[in-house]
Amino acid sequence: MGRGKKISKLLVANRGEIALRVMRSAREMGIRTVAVFSEADRNAPFVRFADEAVCIGPAPSKESYLVFEKIVKVCRDLEVDAVHPGYGFLSENGDFCKALEQAGVTFVGPSPHAMKVMGDKLAAKEAVKNHGVPLVPGTEGAVSGLEEAMAVARTITFPILVKAAAGGGGKGMRIVEQESELKEGLERAISEAENAFGDGSVFIEKYVAGPRHIEVQIMADNHGNTCYLFERECSIQRRYQKVVEEAPSAVLTPELRRRIGEAAVAVAKSVDYSGAGTVEFLLDEQLNFYFMEMNTRLQVEHPVTEMITGLDLVKLQIMVAEGEELPFEQKDLKIIGHAIEVRVYAEDPTNGFLPDIGTLTTYRPPQGPGVRVDDGFEEGMTIPIQYDPMIAKLITHGNTREEAIRRMERAIDDYAISGVETTLGFCRYVMGHDAFLSGKYDTHFVRDHFKPEDLEGADEGERMAASLVAAMHFEDAARVPAIIRSGGSGPGAWKLKRG
Repeated sequence: MGRGKKISKLLVANRGEIALRVMRSAREMGIRTVAVFSEADRNAPFVRFADEAVCIGPAPSKESYLVFEKIVKVCRDLEVDAVHPGYGFLSENGDFCKALEQAGVTFVGPSPHAMKVMGDKLAAKEAVKNHGVPLVPGTEGAVSGLEEAMAVARTITFPILVKAAAGGGGKGMRIVEQESELKEGLERAISEAENAFGDGSVFIEKYVAGPRHIEVQIMADNHGNTCYLFERECSIQRRYQKVVEEAPSAVLTPELRRRIGEAAVAVAKSVDYSGAGTVEFLLDEQLNFYFMEMNTRLQVEHPVTEMITGLDLVKLQIMVAEGEELPFEQKDLKIIGHAIEVRVYAEDPTNGFLPDIGTLTTYRPPQGPGVRVDDGFEEGMTIPIQYDPMIAKLITHGNTREEAIRRMERAIDDYAISGVETTLGFCRYVMGHDAFLSGKYDTHFVRDHFKPEDLEGADEGERMAASLVAAMHFEDAARVPAIIRSGGSGPGAWKLKRG
């Protein structure tokens, strides 16, 4: 893997906010950076920030960001020492890692072996089953057909979950409540898995009712030191994808935190893991936890872990890639306060969270104590239709969970965006909901608590009142449209009906 040499030039094989975030840490370490970009991203902030930048193709990712041969060529041409993949795109592509290795370029991430094992849910379960890690009852391998699936389902009892062995993001996943639904559920999961991942293998697990999604950040060096950097609660999701994350979880006791952390370390050690990774668990209503999968890369929500530990995960990744030892042991780590992240997507929560691509007519991120914004856009830019519609990640930190929540409410109210619908209104709704405030929520939050009408646009009288308030409080009139527009953010933009 080219370990053990200092990195002087780092190529970031990604785009948007994560590319910019990685480059900032690299620059602080005295490392020069290289951006690769598609034609759609030619004027993006991350391209301007890099010391060098190379266009690698048209807007579609399959013609640019996913063509690793082009990226390896740029590495050779510009004498790049290492590549950071960010998340998504090539971040978990073993062939990319091997191509870099052959070119003498360090990959800032785990070995291709660890990536391959943990990238296959069945292989991952097989790897960890003898390491004392709790697993959800179900099949040990892919099911061969309906007959086997029925036999297993009757043994572990309904409801069950049919899951694709490869991939993630909820694709190839079906909840089956009763026997009569199994045939259709199995066929649909296989078809979706084949289309999404080119692999129709599926397995069966017992469906955990009222689950919470708890993930543990781990960091491991190549000298035998593997630590857990505590957990993140990621239960508020739409379409099996996260929208709100917090650290630490509101329900874990110190003892349970230790046990789930040690289980995560065991998962990492089962494949001799190095670098940053995330081990994901389901937590049931009785606070029993079960291993789901491991993501062999940096996570979108890594900032909340950084906020409660005071660590820079990207710098640690680079240090490990250079062959250095981690500058801490498990006993040195402690939780500092509480952090919350909301993902600001260009999506319409009142229309099934469908993407709402357009131009950022107004874009003014919030500021102030305990507020962090990781973004990759500027006012006047257009959200490209070819990529994930995330505009930014908004993170707040406080001494307590209550302070972090109140700070998030203030930050959302201060976030001025117009030109596209966003998830800010939904996230503001979550912050004030009794289920979230009490910590008594699970992955069914959207299904059980949220209705599109909860975010109805304000009526004309309310919009006029909001306009007056905006004019009184903000000298910059450019903020007013974001506050008063239907479907925008800000105290006057939404009727929030608490559930």
